[in-house]
Amino acid sequence: MSSPRAVSERAVVFLIGAVQFVNILDFVMVMPLGPDFATGLGIATSHIGTIGAAYTAAGCVAGVAGSYFLDRFDRRKALAVAMLGLVVSTAAGGLATGLTSLLVARALAGLFGGPATSLSMSIIADLIPAERRGRAMGAVMGAFSVASVLGIPLALKLAGWAGWRMPFFAVAGLGMLLVAGAIFYLPPIRGHLEQQRGPVVSAKELFTRTDVLLSYSMTSLLNLAGFIIIPNISGYVQHNLGYPREELELIYFVGGLVSFVTLRVAGKAVDLLGSFRVGTVGSMLFIGTLYIVFIHPPAGVPLVAIFACFFLSMGMRNVAYSTLTSRVPEQSIRARFMSFQSAVQHLGAAAGAFLSSQMLTDLPDGQLGGMNQVVFVSMALTLMAPVMFFLVERRVLARDRVAAAPLAVVPVPTGGGSPRS
Repeated sequence: MSSPRAVSERAVVFLIGAVQFVNILDFVMVMPLGPDFATGLGIATSHIGTIGAAYTAAGCVAGVAGSYFLDRFDRRKALAVAMLGLVVSTAAGGLATGLTSLLVARALAGLFGGPATSLSMSIIADLIPAERRGRAMGAVMGAFSVASVLGIPLALKLAGWAGWRMPFFAVAGLGMLLVAGAIFYLPPIRGHLEQQRGPVVSAKELFTRTDVLLSYSMTSLLNLAGFIIIPNISGYVQHNLGYPREELELIYFVGGLVSFVTLRVAGKAVDLLGSFRVGTVGSMLFIGTLYIVFIHPPAGVPLVAIFACFFLSMGMRNVAYSTLTSRVPEQSIRARFMSFQSAVQHLGAAAGAFLSSQMLTDLPDGQLGGMNQVVFVSMALTLMAPVMFFLVERRVLARDRVAAAPLAVVPVPTGGGSPRS
């Protein structure tokens, strides 16, 4: 990795985490704010998933397009362009006047947010060695926890004080400050360009590799299972469970704290135990939590405590699969791989959000109908996750063993004869 100035691994992780904080907050705050802007713009609550799908579907398109050119540029410069577009699109969301304009703004945000995510993960994978990458991925993904602990509660508070538009403007302004700082301190990242002097791997060649196809299948599966549920959490707990709107931020605050600890512990666990074991435990915990929250809520148990388990399971799954997929590609094709990965990730999320919007209905009393069916689909998909973790990890470990094996040495005869070729 050629870089004209040295930057510590800790600084790289912090800077990418700051960029990811803005990127993630832009995405995750929209769903908790859903009931607010649905009321303000006259949108049905069951259509909130469609708005989430607009972002993720656009991110999928951007991921496919970006796979053809992202590896041709300095990753720092490419990240700056992607984040600038994201900030402008987020501000446009605050200017929406109806469902159509909001869908367009969120689609534009997805067009820039998708490549920003893949570039961020590529930078971490480029600059952090594999033996410490799980811990680094956990720390960077801690941006999700910070967004939950601070970002979502503050966004909900801002919406309560100044209307649902204000969080969009606030995130856009914060994004300009954090992105400028992160891009200023990040070094040029061009090591992948030096490795491209040989033959370039085409998209067709990439998709003929079994490890790549398994990785993408695992990514789409996990995101489909998650995002068939996530866009509807805020509406469900308010309308179906009767949870007060003014206390909603407490769920995300506590859940974010749990995620922050989980992502750091899970990152270390992945480095020690592997992604299959950690991801399997997280998947089983996710299934159990879905059953408790949506199918059979226990009487007398605080909803905050139950959702803490939800965030715990999501954190374990996400660190395990992100670390594992970062080990699949070589450095020279990492941004191309990650860009396709981002496309697959957003496609899975969009499919989940869109599917939930088709399965759910607004009942006369304001509740969401059809949540049980949505939850059972998510549980069934999650049951397949451990198999995918096992298959991908086995491929990666087998390849690493071959690469680490010493070259065979041909013995040279010690007699008077000449060695045979």
